[in-house]
Amino acid sequence: MSFIGIEESYNRIKNIVNNTPVLTSRSLNSLVQADVYLKCENFQRVGAFKFRGAYNALCLLSKKEKKRGVITHSSDNHAQAVALASSLLSIQATIVMPKGAPLNKINATKEYGADIVFCDNTLDARTQTTENLIKKNNFILIHPYDNENVINGQGTAAYELIMKIGELDIIIAPLGGGGLLSGTALATKNLCPAIQVFGVEPSMADDAYRSIKAGYIIPSSYPDTIADGLRTSICERTFNIIREYVDQVITVSENEIISAMEFLWQRMKIIVEPSGAVPLAALLSEKIEIKDKKVGIILSGGNIDIEPFFQLLKERVLK
Repeated sequence: MSFIGIEESYNRIKNIVNNTPVLTSRSLNSLVQADVYLKCENFQRVGAFKFRGAYNALCLLSKKEKKRGVITHSSDNHAQAVALASSLLSIQATIVMPKGAPLNKINATKEYGADIVFCDNTLDARTQTTENLIKKNNFILIHPYDNENVINGQGTAAYELIMKIGELDIIIAPLGGGGLLSGTALATKNLCPAIQVFGVEPSMADDAYRSIKAGYIIPSSYPDTIADGLRTSICERTFNIIREYVDQVITVSENEIISAMEFLWQRMKIIVEPSGAVPLAALLSEKIEIKDKKVGIILSGGNIDIEPFFQLLKERVLK
């Protein structure tokens, strides 16, 4: 892994991905007494940063590999990202998804043309189902985060952020499998050597926090957090990058995540899913010292099932 890989990835995908906006809020800055810049990957294609890594990885497949088709396992935005990237590159994609995956993400993945195979709601089931399909069909695996080209693609979000606003004192990214945080750390530590990099994960899915403390990987077993995109466990690749380049991993509660979502929706009028709101939750709960600092936050995605809200409105109209 290297910074050069992120630069090359940016040049490879910059005309396909959205160069997402960077937003600020006077209310937020006043509240936390810092200058905060929100990199809005909720406005990325498929509604999440995941499209960057998926498209980058698929671009680098050989013609023979593309003909074989690709497969991945995901309950979140990586499923949609691989499906759309495959469609754009005329590659057949198969996605293994747990039965408990959010319905909005299942439907979006289908709409992009991927074949979906469901499995039980465990990491072992996802992995075993994927391995069986690879043996049977000779698919190419595009892992959600244990893939160098995926990580390099994810790092282009932070790269764009710094190219736009200049050097930062602190950058904060959500942490699930560690692909986004790894790419963010690799990009920013090279562009801003003195920067502090923080990873934030739900306290109900704190495998990375516990793993860093222990010095070895402690896997999670499909934790029940509202931040469904952060339920996955880190891998050896991301664990090693995080240990070397990330200054601290912290956790936030479910209520703190909800409060951050409320702030983003009500005060900034932008829809961010629970996983994407996790970094802001760390700021609003004062778990990182940021006073008078220039702070970047990666809002990782905005895919949330809003159908229940509209259903309530429809029921009200019918009364």
